[in-house]
Amino acid sequence: MKSIVISSDSSGGGKTTITLGIIKALMEKGFDVQGYKVGPDYIDSAFHSRITGKASRNLDLYLMGEDGVKASYSRGEGDLGVVEGVMGLYDGKWIDSKYSTAHVAKTLGLPVVLVISPKAQVATLCAEINGLVNFEEDVNILGVILNNISESYYGLLKASIEYNCKIKVFGYVPNDERLVLGSRHLGLIQSSEIDDLEERVDVCSELILKHVDVEGLIEYFKETPKYEDNFHLENKGLNIGVAYDKAFSFYYKENLELLSEVGKIIYFSPLKDKALPEGLDFLYIGGGYPEVFLEELSNNKTMLQSIKNALDNGLRCYAECGGLMYLTEAIDNGEIQRDTVGFFSGKATMTKTLQNFGYAEIEINVDNKIVSKGTKIKCHEFHKSCVNTKDNKIYKLTNTMYDGKIKEWTCGYVKNNTLAGYAHVHFFGNIDFLKQLIESR
Repeated sequence: MKSIVISSDSSGGGKTTITLGIIKALMEKGFDVQGYKVGPDYIDSAFHSRITGKASRNLDLYLMGEDGVKASYSRGEGDLGVVEGVMGLYDGKWIDSKYSTAHVAKTLGLPVVLVISPKAQVATLCAEINGLVNFEEDVNILGVILNNISESYYGLLKASIEYNCKIKVFGYVPNDERLVLGSRHLGLIQSSEIDDLEERVDVCSELILKHVDVEGLIEYFKETPKYEDNFHLENKGLNIGVAYDKAFSFYYKENLELLSEVGKIIYFSPLKDKALPEGLDFLYIGGGYPEVFLEELSNNKTMLQSIKNALDNGLRCYAECGGLMYLTEAIDNGEIQRDTVGFFSGKATMTKTLQNFGYAEIEINVDNKIVSKGTKIKCHEFHKSCVNTKDNKIYKLTNTMYDGKIKEWTCGYVKNNTLAGYAHVHFFGNIDFLKQLIESR
């Protein structure tokens, strides 16, 4: 498969919109396209999946390791791969470019196209572009697509870039209000909540086909090898319930693939179904936006009771972030408070600021019957809620800050055979953790 990386100078530069437009434009030209997302993001990858009709894959060097990123990349299928970057090109975990889009591009040997939304600048933009091009010599920046500008401004910028920079100007996307995707407290609104997403992406695709040299861009897609993939598990014949709907949709594709090797995945909706599927051996409740769909979740009393009964009776369960919130007694979203499953004591409360954000490492520091003490787990947190519960905690989380200072906090609640915490975990980088979850004592 041949691929390319779409990056930018910052967040908010139009990466997601332009990536979706490029994907659709390539599909219009008859290509089978695979979407990828650098970093731990769930929402952008869901946009890719909805447009391509196949699961997008995350490429996160911190959570997955180099072997995990290469395996995830090689699991993609299609003629062309489009990799959407995260934040600015060189923005990594802290002050250097480690774990950044540039780091992923170098790891996979892929070229980069910058999407930049300029404003009130001409030659200064060229200085910024040259800074990006020259910051790391082994990052192959091919060219730029200018976003959200007028035709006349584009003509001026194109001439200046071609005069001052040694990269290609592939074209531009004009300002169009139809391209705006809504946002909320954790980023973009989910693709499942935008009814006219296809129409918006069609508009972007039409503009790209008209104003961007797509044929020229295709020439720069780079062929990549098929990397080794050793991330597999044996079939244990388990029936695995996975909560999946608009309230709970934050799952890495590879996590679900590993679970499907362990047994049979049975998807269900906490919003619409009346009870858990019968005969489950393991339950997985991922993250999402339970606070947004609080009324519907709370009104589904039979599902709440079904989950509580199953967990009270010892069903093995792992829940992340929104899943943790759902398993408490109630969620307060800042406007209303409603009852939820009630398995863990206390409630989840939405706040106005991020409680924890970024990569961290978990160490299991309390003896328990689910995960061995001393186990270490790479994770990512991103939430504006907090949970107040008296249930036992087994996580000690550590984040080494840019100045060398250590930030520590605790989480990871254990009760019966259930483990729930705010941390999002990719199983490729934490296979041992997954094995312990499904084989908990």
